[in-house]
Amino acid sequence: MSIPQSGGGPVERYEQLAEYIESGCKPQQDWRIGTEHEKFGYCKDTLKPLPYDGEQSIVAILEGLRMRHGWQPLHEGDKLIGLQKDNANISLEPGGQLELSGAPLETIHETCDEVNSHLDEVKDIADQINAGFIGLGAAPIWKHEDVPMMPKGRYKLMDAYMQKVGSMGRAMMRRTCTVQVNLDFSSETDMVKKLRVAFSLQPVATALFANSPFFEGRPIKYKSWRSHIWRHLDADRTGMLSFIFEDGFGFERWVDYAINVPMYFVYRDGHYVDALGQSFRDFMNKELPALPGQMPTLNDWADHLTTIFPEARIKKFIEMRGADGGPWRRLCALPAFWVGLIYNQTALDAAYDLTKNWSQETREALQKSASIHGLQAEIEGIKLLELSHQVLEIAEFGLVARGKTGVGGLVQDETHFLNALKESVETGKTPADDLLHHYYCDWNEDLMSIYDAYSY
Repeated sequence: MSIPQSGGGPVERYEQLAEYIESGCKPQQDWRIGTEHEKFGYCKDTLKPLPYDGEQSIVAILEGLRMRHGWQPLHEGDKLIGLQKDNANISLEPGGQLELSGAPLETIHETCDEVNSHLDEVKDIADQINAGFIGLGAAPIWKHEDVPMMPKGRYKLMDAYMQKVGSMGRAMMRRTCTVQVNLDFSSETDMVKKLRVAFSLQPVATALFANSPFFEGRPIKYKSWRSHIWRHLDADRTGMLSFIFEDGFGFERWVDYAINVPMYFVYRDGHYVDALGQSFRDFMNKELPALPGQMPTLNDWADHLTTIFPEARIKKFIEMRGADGGPWRRLCALPAFWVGLIYNQTALDAAYDLTKNWSQETREALQKSASIHGLQAEIEGIKLLELSHQVLEIAEFGLVARGKTGVGGLVQDETHFLNALKESVETGKTPADDLLHHYYCDWNEDLMSIYDAYSY
């Protein structure tokens, strides 16, 4: 979610940074599920990205949602840049991707209903202006110059910085979409085990949700090009993070990592102050060149934590970040996958035992191979298809054990949300494989057909 964060007042002690994260600890009965997903908007007559302004635009979508569906506006200066309602937010990603940051909800039934309602509302407005939205991990045809930058201060700063670090930061900003789920922890110990499972099994999520085999109008040698892009945008803030598997890892060690990630900005009085490449540690010492003599607030710390992009990350909760954006069923399947794995202790222990002896080299090689080969990846005798089968069995056990029924008890538990993933394991095919089949067999190698076939 790319809107200013609320964290609290001045940071007067270094320990407050870890205490801020630790304050997210909750008893199990209070654990919630927050699903986020992004999607590409386009003009149906041209198949080009929606511009920010105009009759057929992002602003028209936001205004329509505000007027017809009761969302409240969020502005940056005089620009409408998001909406909020019922503890959920709609925000704009850099290239105009529309993101729903869902409310923290108790069950996957509820979060899937939220997704359904949101997509229905968006389609209602989009149909009126001859626009469409599509769920893919990467824009299949558009080039960099085709995609307008949204008028948000943080994006202007990030765009400039991305040209100096890595090789794909600007492609990430404009031409990728993801689905992720935000989940709770009860203690530091619980967080550590969950985060280690999260990093170890991101390759499984990357493979199961691989949905970006095209870029700039042609097939590429990756099932998840989005995953490849994210690995190459900025080495200071991305990756598989080996230190979380070291003895003694906890909240303080995460702070030590995060505080050394170069800053992007400081948000003050409705404006983003350029702090590109500067040090939050200097900020703590009132020596930030962008704001000399000023100390940070917990709001600044919360903002800074949103600028760190590893495969999973901690704020006051854990974000699972390894999946491509995709069709409706996959938007509901991702929370089911991770909730099943880590919200039941027996399932969490089983997932941990499955991966605890892997080396860092194995984890990184699996992640890279998953992005290329999807479920056909194999590293050091670990076959990702077989591993995915084992992992889904654990996730299904966890969901059965939760026993969260649908409205009126008509649906016994949450396991049916895994069905799309089970089908992938049974066939060995990812969504990317299906896309490639259509491209070569049904679409006569014409990617323009993807919009009619895969839009919401």
